[in-house]
Amino acid sequence: MKLWLVAVGQRQPAWADAAYAEFAKRFPPEARLELKAVKAEPRSGKSAEQLMANEAMRIEAAVPKGVRRVVFDEHGTRVTTHQLAQRMTAWMNDGRDVALLIGGPDGLDASLKATADESLRLSDLTLPHAFVRVLLAEALYRAWTVMVNHPYHRE
Repeated sequence: MKLWLVAVGQRQPAWADAAYAEFAKRFPPEARLELKAVKAEPRSGKSAEQLMANEAMRIEAAVPKGVRRVVFDEHGTRVTTHQLAQRMTAWMNDGRDVALLIGGPDGLDASLKATADESLRLSDLTLPHAFVRVLLAEALYRAWTVMVNHPYHRE
């Protein structure tokens, strides 16, 4: 299974790129994490709806065909590390790759949410956009370690 992290925003701070890369390289061959960063829509003179719709077109173009779609949204389902590990096990058993969709500063367009197989919530906190990729990569890696009884995760 390949995990495609499709996120709005191509230029992130160096610390965020380095932290994301550190977690991404830890994934095993059977659960690779790959980033597909798409260009954010220029913010000048457009409504939030227009911005999200334009970014949705870029996200759609980047999402591989036939994948399970998991959107990250403030109204998504809250999951614990163990619940995420159970979801990852189900994703692996499903046999499809997984696209994890992260919107821009305004979030994800309703059209993307409507096509999602799942909607998850990363945190109840408002997070800096660059930090979301890092947090998600670490959470997925931690869930994988739970799945395989690796000592990284401690209760």
